[in-house]
Amino acid sequence: MTNDLNRYFDNAATSWPKPEAVYTAAEKQMRLAYGNPGRSGHTHTLASDRLVYQAREAIGKLFNIKDPARVVFCLNATDALNMAIKGCLQKGDHVLYTAMEHNSVLRPLARLRREGLISTTMIPCNDEGFPDLDYLENAYQPETRLLVVNHASNVTGTLAPLSKIIYSAHNKGVKVLVDAAQTAGAVPIDVEDYDIDMLAFTGHKGLLGPTGTGSLYVKPGIDLTPLREGGTGSQSEMDVHPETMPERLEAGTLNSAGLAGLLEGVNFLLENDVMSVRRSETELRSYLYSRLQEIKGIKIYGPRSAQDSTAVLSFTLEGADCGDVGYILENSYGIICRTGLHCAPLAHQAIGTFPQGTVRLSPGYFTDKNDIDFLSGALKEIAELSTGN
Repeated sequence: MTNDLNRYFDNAATSWPKPEAVYTAAEKQMRLAYGNPGRSGHTHTLASDRLVYQAREAIGKLFNIKDPARVVFCLNATDALNMAIKGCLQKGDHVLYTAMEHNSVLRPLARLRREGLISTTMIPCNDEGFPDLDYLENAYQPETRLLVVNHASNVTGTLAPLSKIIYSAHNKGVKVLVDAAQTAGAVPIDVEDYDIDMLAFTGHKGLLGPTGTGSLYVKPGIDLTPLREGGTGSQSEMDVHPETMPERLEAGTLNSAGLAGLLEGVNFLLENDVMSVRRSETELRSYLYSRLQEIKGIKIYGPRSAQDSTAVLSFTLEGADCGDVGYILENSYGIICRTGLHCAPLAHQAIGTFPQGTVRLSPGYFTDKNDIDFLSGALKEIAELSTGN
C-alpha cells in the first residue's frame, strides 16, 4: 500500500499508513465535543469514559491481561518506562539491563546512577544483538531488584529470548520490565504465558494508533510509586493521590482523541490477528534481506533469520555516509527511512557501527514486495555510484 508521493520504510519510528478507522475515530472524538473522561456526569464525559474503558479492555484482550485496571495509559513507551523504572526502585537497588536498550531506559538509569541512588550492570550482546545469557546468570547481586529487557532491538530487530530471561530473573527473585515498543502489535505477547511483571509499549508503532499514546501493564501484586500526581476525577476531597489502579499511576486529562484512534488500531489487530501480522512482516523481512544481499557494498546487521527478528533491518553501504544514503533515498527516489544511531548507542557499539550508525529499513503491515523491489533498485543505483562499479 504505497502513497503516490513516497514509499515508507520507517515503521519502527512510527507506523504509516494507519487503518482508516484510526483517523476517523480520532477526528470524531475531537469534532463531537466529547467531554473530559472522569471529570463530570454529563453525557459527553460519560461517552469518553466508555471509550477509555473500551481501550483498556481491547489492550487487555490483545495481551491477555485479565484485569483492565492494570492497563495504565501513558504518553508513549518512554513515559511508561520512566514510570516503571522510577516507580519500583529505591536507594541501594541494583538493576540489570542489556546492551540493546533504547535511551528511554539508558538515560533514566544513568541519572539514578549518577545521583548515587542505584547501581547497574549491563548484559553484553553479540554482533547480532543477542544477549549473553551466561553473563546474565552471573550478574545478579543480593541487591538486584529489576531486570530491563528490550523485547526487540530498534536497531537490528533482534528478538530477545524473553522466556529464558524472565525465568532466569524470577529464579533470583528479580522483577522484569519488558520494553515492547517494537513488538506490541507486531509479535504475539501473552503476559500470562511469559509471566511478565511490567510491559511498556507505545500506541503509534505496531498498535497502529496515533502518537501521544502508550501504556504500562503492571502485574497484580506490584505496587509502583506514582511518577506524577494530580487530578483524577475521583476521590477529589483527598489531598493525596488515589491508591486504586489505574488512577494511582494516571494523573491529569487523558488523550481521549488519541485513545479513540488507538482503540481502532487495536481492534484492527484483534480482527486480523497479530500472528497474521507477524507472518506477513516476517515474509517481508526475508524478502528484503535477500534483495539487499544482491547489492555489492551493502553490509547487513542483525540476525540472518527473520524468525529471530522483527521487520527491522539495518545496513551500511561501503564508501557512503549513512545520512547521505537516507537523503538520496528520499530526495531522489521518494523512499522514507531512518539513519543514524536510533537512540541506542550501546546497541551500535555491540554490532560495530558506533559512532557512524546505520541506515534502518522497517517495512510494516501495509508494505508490499513491489515497494521492496523499488527500494532495492534505488539502492543498487546508489551503490554503483558509491563504489564506482
